[in-house]
Amino acid sequence: MTLVERFLKYVSFDTQSNEESGVTPSTPGQMVFAKFLKEELESLGLEEISLDENGYLFATLPANTDKPLPTVGFIAHMDTSPDMSGKDVTPRIVENYDGKDIVLCAEENVVLSPSQFPELLDHTGEDLIVTNGKTLLGADDKAGIAEIVSAVVYLKEHPEIKHGKIRVGFNPDEEIGLGAHKFDVERFGCDWAYTMDGGEVGELEFENFNAASAKITFKGRNVHPGYAKHKMINSMRVANRFISMLPSHETPEHTEGYEGFYHLISINGEVEQTAVSYIIRDHDRARFESRKKEMEHLVRKINTEYGEGTATLELRDQYYNMREQIEPVMHIIDTAFAAMKAAGVEPHVKAIRGGTDGAQLSFKGLPCPNIFAGGLNFHGRYEFVPIQSMEKAMNVIVKIAELVACK
Repeated sequence: MTLVERFLKYVSFDTQSNEESGVTPSTPGQMVFAKFLKEELESLGLEEISLDENGYLFATLPANTDKPLPTVGFIAHMDTSPDMSGKDVTPRIVENYDGKDIVLCAEENVVLSPSQFPELLDHTGEDLIVTNGKTLLGADDKAGIAEIVSAVVYLKEHPEIKHGKIRVGFNPDEEIGLGAHKFDVERFGCDWAYTMDGGEVGELEFENFNAASAKITFKGRNVHPGYAKHKMINSMRVANRFISMLPSHETPEHTEGYEGFYHLISINGEVEQTAVSYIIRDHDRARFESRKKEMEHLVRKINTEYGEGTATLELRDQYYNMREQIEPVMHIIDTAFAAMKAAGVEPHVKAIRGGTDGAQLSFKGLPCPNIFAGGLNFHGRYEFVPIQSMEKAMNVIVKIAELVACK
């Protein structure tokens, strides 16, 4: 299969993850896809192929030189986002995109328009793979998988390109934050790796948010409203009081770049009990810790105002900024940077306003920055990927393997 044929085949698998399932992989479709990939890797002649009971698929392209070289890995995730259906994906190719509106679904008036998505105009003249407007596409991250497999095939077919041992890894459940949890770093056996899970061409990321989740439960007291004076405690109003005490502009809709935030993601309540959930994000570790302390401070303040036990806080760290782990080995960023240049791609180093499997893997001992896979508008019906962007990502993988062997 070609790169494009591979991608179109991969998106036919329904691999939407589910954070409520409590098992790994979180949905059976991911294991179906993993078994298909395993058979494909076997047919391509890769070695040391293993698929465990949790859906982690590893394989090796052996070195074709006796020169002692580091082992480098390339990783992508098999699941698609729970935000929108990934079942019965029906992609089509818009050849030589002309810069105009693309009608995805005429009957539902779903239009991919540069007036809403100006990044489309950066890809005028290219060939875009789009959805039918009823599902997401799955370029996040099946484009990454297709690029890795295609790069490995290219290296096998071009033995004149010398390279060391290359490991590939495909994991489940990245979209629900669990992709790295059962990833066996020791068995993967790499000196470092790259996740092929970024967006626009040229993206190279080795910084991400420090992240925590916070759930605050507010206890109230319900009394008949006609006789409630000085007796009722309305937990919803207490929760509103807490929410109002947080900085009103330190939210996702008011921040960008390196600015952190508190993000209110749910409120569920009635008079007697209300629960609110937040995610806390900041690139700077000290500010991140300060944000968590502010949550604790405000809970104490609520309890001082309304009585001890009115508010209880559950605070849990989720992941940390991988920069801490990458800075001691910045040569892996230099290599990716040089590979992009060699592949005719202008590198664009940026901080991720989110998380990645690579962040967690970096803290498990596998330095793992993130490289573009080429897709845009992830997690929804307007997702698309330029074929030329996937080709460039594949070429960057090949160049990384080549440059590591030249050092």
